Amino acid sequence: KMGGAVFQFIISDAGPEGKFTLDLKNGNGAACTGEDPKADCTITIADADMVAMAEGKLDGMQAFMGGKLKIKGNMMLAQKLGGILEAAK
Repeated sequence: KMGGAVFQFIISDAGPEGKFTLDLKNGNGAACTGEDPKADCTITIADADMVAMAEGKLDGMQAFMGGKLKIKGNMMLAQKLGGILEAAK
């Protein structure tokens, strides 16, 4: 419930398998492969950049400003995601 949103991730260099959804809005939350056309926020990023962000080596805001990270939908939700992922570690 912390996120209150459905996030769609598209790993730009991973082909059709590079799409997954993180649902932090419904039930206890869920993660699944594929696309959710009703996602509140869609994040597009290359695989290496996603790994670097997950490891804390790449700042999300810097990635966005540098064009490595693209966001569609509610941008404020994307800003919350870093804190959510950090809390999940």
